[in-house]
Amino acid sequence: MHAARSPGAPIGVYDSGVGGLSVLRHIRAQLPAEDLIYFADSGHAPYGEKTEQYVVDRALLVAAFLLERGIKALVVACNTATVAAIKAVRVRYPELPVVGVEPGLKPAAAATRSGKVGVLATARTLKGEKFLLLREQISAATQAQFLLQPCVGLVDQIELGDLHTPAIAALLEQYVAPLLDQGADTLVLGCTHYPFVQSGIEQVLHAHGHPDVTLIDTGDAVARQLVRLLDAAGLLRPAHTQAEAPASLHGYTTAAVSALAPAFANLLGLYPPVEKVDV
Repeated sequence: MHAARSPGAPIGVYDSGVGGLSVLRHIRAQLPAEDLIYFADSGHAPYGEKTEQYVVDRALLVAAFLLERGIKALVVACNTATVAAIKAVRVRYPELPVVGVEPGLKPAAAATRSGKVGVLATARTLKGEKFLLLREQISAATQAQFLLQPCVGLVDQIELGDLHTPAIAALLEQYVAPLLDQGADTLVLGCTHYPFVQSGIEQVLHAHGHPDVTLIDTGDAVARQLVRLLDAAGLLRPAHTQAEAPASLHGYTTAAVSALAPAFANLLGLYPPVEKVDV
């Protein structure tokens, strides 16, 4: 399965839904020559309210599906799946370069001036052993206090595609305002869906008189780590090949094509082929 991996093979990018498109945006910017496959497991979302074992099972099935399509590396562009399942994916496929998304606690601890950092994430991410250990380590090293805010229902609303609804505005007010009241001057966007509502979060910050609060999005760091892993493995596609065969993008979803295709168009201005699959 791994013997066929070559620099010309595609990279798989996987999320529970459309949130991983925020990471895909950074990957395309840093690796414009690479072929990409995006897998949205929207038929089984949201992951944030599922058991850890359920998320592990889904991640392994999706990884197997993408390996059948010849991927040379996998980006788990979902905070919940990274916390719950990336270890299981690496154990099952030890030769496959796998990059996950960690909530940006370390850069947030470096950025905060008040010592208080708000973390916006799914309930599942915030309960994960991996996340809690990371929080403990960084708190001990930096003395930063992390204020955890589960954002129940926010992913569901973002998945609907309209990012400027009263429902989203109400949820952002409900989740962000208490963190500001507790003195947070830095907010971690701990779910790959949340960068798509960054403007809405900024409106809440302005409304509460805190326009200088720092927002931490880890999508750029994920793309840089992917570049490092591919380079170390000799798997970067040479830039000159793009002239011969332009980089391709293909989408798969376990829900309706009519949900993922508009997300590509509305969020990224892209119109790749999208297929519904049963995985």
